[in-house]
Amino acid sequence: MTSEVVENEYEFYSKAEKYWKDVPATVDGMLGGYGHISSIDINSSRKFLQRFLRDGPNRTGTTRALDCGAGIGRITKRLLLPLFKTVDMVDVTEDFLTKAKSYLGEEGRRVRNYFCCGLQDFSPEPNSYDVIWIQWVIGHLTDNHLSDFLKRCRTGLRPNGIVVIKDNMAQEGVIMDDVDSSVCRDLDVVRKIIRRAGLHLLAEERQENFPDEIYHVYTLAMR
Repeated sequence: MTSEVVENEYEFYSKAEKYWKDVPATVDGMLGGYGHISSIDINSSRKFLQRFLRDGPNRTGTTRALDCGAGIGRITKRLLLPLFKTVDMVDVTEDFLTKAKSYLGEEGRRVRNYFCCGLQDFSPEPNSYDVIWIQWVIGHLTDNHLSDFLKRCRTGLRPNGIVVIKDNMAQEGVIMDDVDSSVCRDLDVVRKIIRRAGLHLLAEERQENFPDEIYHVYTLAMR
């Protein structure tokens, strides 16, 4: 549990904000020097997401998506804009969102809102999103804030909408990273937080073909 590793909540958040302010607004910066894995990541995410967008009575819509912890818009540009009519982005670092406007190019005109806000303070507009995509950012929230944020995401979904978390998972327990002021939880801890938020898992998949030295990455879909 994060309560065991996060000693000072205010410091936990402010240190992370300071860390990201110094990170270059590039794909390599967003991926901590692993820019070369971006295509592998996006291709796997697309396959995962498309199973929910296929025809059928409970098909997830393609009207609007929300990119959480969006950075400069790597996921918005390559995953969400090709599949959804409009996208909203939320990130705590203003410089990243400013950079996104040029990085996204012409297609960026379909980004409706750029919200500069930490997820612990962000509330998705109710009944608005077909997909809420949360990638490589849950480690910057305490357990309570993550659970509360997921509850707010639940109310932000349109009918048949889904919330997707894609993130690093620890082998066991919760590990603190003092460099970027984040935590890495194991799968069981993340599943418990999801249940606590009143969501149920629809699918879970381990990312393949990532470098051996990084944490295992899992994608989880829920509603």
